[in-house]
Amino acid sequence: MNDVAIQTEHLSKRYEDLWGVRDLNLEIRRGELFAFLGPNGAGKTTTIKLLVGLLRPTEGVARIGGFDIQKNPVEAKALIGYIPDHPYLYEKLSGRDFFHFVGDLFHLDRSVQEQKKQRYFDLFGLTPVQDKLIENYSHGMRQKLVIAASLVHDPAVIIVDEPMVGLDPQSSRKVKDLFRDQTRAGNTVFLSTHTLSVAEELADRIGIIHRGKLIFIGTLAELRGFMRREGDLEDLFLELTAEEGA
Repeated sequence: MNDVAIQTEHLSKRYEDLWGVRDLNLEIRRGELFAFLGPNGAGKTTTIKLLVGLLRPTEGVARIGGFDIQKNPVEAKALIGYIPDHPYLYEKLSGRDFFHFVGDLFHLDRSVQEQKKQRYFDLFGLTPVQDKLIENYSHGMRQKLVIAASLVHDPAVIIVDEPMVGLDPQSSRKVKDLFRDQTRAGNTVFLSTHTLSVAEELADRIGIIHRGKLIFIGTLAELRGFMRREGDLEDLFLELTAEEGA
């Protein structure tokens, strides 16, 4: 994979008479944790679905590791670990079986899968319940299972939509540490979240989208310069999106 992990050029998605995303240009490099922020309905989830190939763009292109997600979907998706905001799980499978199901999709040897399962199930406290059916898992347990399964193939690009929902503080800390470990290893994390304190704590750079348009991209220090005042990310974000929506 080249040094640019995620690239979009004039990426746009139109829903009848409404643009969900319009003319989005991003370049996110290897080893970067990029926080993608915006109010409800701003275009965050649409962008993520375009990046992972679940939606076809109206205009423009999205590339993962240099591969066009539309023209080279197999190569691009092999690089992605995707953690959606509302994951679909097969409730009649056990946690162990679901993890192996995902590992088999990536054609991984069972021995490799077992090593990964032990690592992530132990980290998230899933080992004692690995043989229970997912229908008996709490929301937090389901979220931890999805995070674990998304990492089974050592993805170079991790795309995450609201990862902390339903997690207790201890599990949230483990997820944040895990994301840091991933970027230190040279992988890229694209994180969409409403929890601005998490974005402020973790992000190398921030992108803010509003009404389908990217209105800021840069570091928190650059955002303060852009707004010409000091403040934490929450204050600056609320002021910026309020101005744009006025």
